[in-house]
Amino acid sequence: MISRFVLFIVLSAGPQPAGQSHPAQQSPPSQPPASRPPTSAPQPPAKPDAASAAKPAAPNQTPLSRYTLGPDDQLQITVFDEPELTNIYRIGSDGFITFPLIDRIAASGLTAAEFQDRLRAKLADGYIRNPQVRVEVQQYKSQFIIVGGEVRLPGRIPMTGSMTLPEALAAAGSPTSSASNEVILTHAVKPNADGTMPNKQAESIHVNLKELQLGTAGRDIFLQDGDTIFVPKAQTFYITGYVRNSGALIWEPGMTVQQAIALAGGLTDRGSTSRIRADRVMSNGKPVEVKLDLNSKVQPNDTIKIPAKFF
Repeated sequence: MISRFVLFIVLSAGPQPAGQSHPAQQSPPSQPPASRPPTSAPQPPAKPDAASAAKPAAPNQTPLSRYTLGPDDQLQITVFDEPELTNIYRIGSDGFITFPLIDRIAASGLTAAEFQDRLRAKLADGYIRNPQVRVEVQQYKSQFIIVGGEVRLPGRIPMTGSMTLPEALAAAGSPTSSASNEVILTHAVKPNADGTMPNKQAESIHVNLKELQLGTAGRDIFLQDGDTIFVPKAQTFYITGYVRNSGALIWEPGMTVQQAIALAGGLTDRGSTSRIRADRVMSNGKPVEVKLDLNSKVQPNDTIKIPAKFF
């Protein structure tokens, strides 16, 4: 009897089935981890609102849009599906175009794109339903620039669209061999809306000619009606003595004696780099002889004399 009672106690204290706990062995409910931020589920990317979705990307601005129309410019105007309206139109001296249906419409001072939008709006206002219009400049006659100095064809040059500085020099026949290594562009001062002239000086910029010819400068310099381009004549210096090519050579700012000798083809077999002299005209107009070394700066109109070696 006693052994059965002991066996009953042992069996009662044995392991419980999985997922169950004895009432006396239940632990208190666990606390949530301290100071752990909640994890949010990833959100889908926000959809653009209707206004931004409907707004088209801005078109690339082409240089042609910079040209403003003026008197005597001729425009090729195409109104699609309206052959009687498609034609070539000239801007009058008052800045207006006479156009069928709408009579007169202002064009001067606008770009071709702006005038195209204006004409489309006029035609849509009670004349043509949803008109499709294209405006192109056929002949440029209202705007000019002036190119002078050391170019092959100096004079007044009509602007053709948005003309850049290199394009204007090419239209003037390009600089001559005696041109300076500098181009001076002066922007015209435009009158105010009331016809008075603003109280400011004309703006001038200096551009390196070699950089223009290499295409590393000038392509972003757009000209305006009335601008003046001047290519000055190059300043020169002279080199004599024991160099391979003596005579007059083109001077450049910052040029050293060593660079001048190289420009003259270098020294002859008898030439020396010591005891170099130059005849130089001073600010008072009087010539003096100055001593030079290879690092000395050459001045315009210098006459550099290269001596012979001592044997």
